[in-house]
Amino acid sequence: MQETVVIGLGQLGRIFAGGLLRSGNLVVPVNRGDDMNAVAAAHPAPTLVLVAVAEPDLHGVLAALPAPWKGRIGLIQNELLPRDWQAHGIENPTVISVWFEKKKGTDARPLIASPAAGPGAGLLVRALASIEIPARQLDSSDELLFELVRKNVYILTTNIAGLRTGGTVSELWRNHEAFARQVADEVMAIQDWLAGVKHDRARLIAGMLEAFEGDPMHGCTGRSAPARLARALQHADAAGLAVPTLRAICKDV
Repeated sequence: MQETVVIGLGQLGRIFAGGLLRSGNLVVPVNRGDDMNAVAAAHPAPTLVLVAVAEPDLHGVLAALPAPWKGRIGLIQNELLPRDWQAHGIENPTVISVWFEKKKGTDARPLIASPAAGPGAGLLVRALASIEIPARQLDSSDELLFELVRKNVYILTTNIAGLRTGGTVSELWRNHEAFARQVADEVMAIQDWLAGVKHDRARLIAGMLEAFEGDPMHGCTGRSAPARLARALQHADAAGLAVPTLRAICKDV
């Protein structure tokens, strides 16, 4: 039986833990406040250490990781790019771009299949399949980077544009396509700078629209939207990007 560690048992962490258990893995939970070094001493060589904490907590957890776990890490966060794990000396993590939503009191709702890459990708794909959540394994780091940027473009465009328009993703595109494209274009410029790669913008838009079609009634904004806009503007400032549409939205909120 393979042993896996799951750090963070929130909504998504519990989904992955359930899938790992159902697919025949032993799951070792790490909750907020637990001593990771003590857990690592008892479980020094798990197949995977899945970090399922919220985005604002990610870097603190990665900085505090016990040394035996660093080569076994799996990541599931939004707004994730290689620079985030490379900053902590992590070279080849397992990464999955999560395309299902789980809210309290509801079942997990997939939009599209969640792509995964890295040493533990097959393990996560099998775990999700065991609980009827579609996922697929990627073959290269280039594919992974595109998928991470695609998810970031989807989240940031809908959240930031939605601060002005409200409504669902289908309404955003049907009623405000030109505005949504302006937001997406500025978001993609920021993502290119963060990733150090210029991406195919038409392909990213097509990927975003595929997700729109997967859940047309998905709301554009949530509690994290203002913070996402603030982070985007911080990155734009660091990159020297004008992003006039994002700055105009910021004045409105």
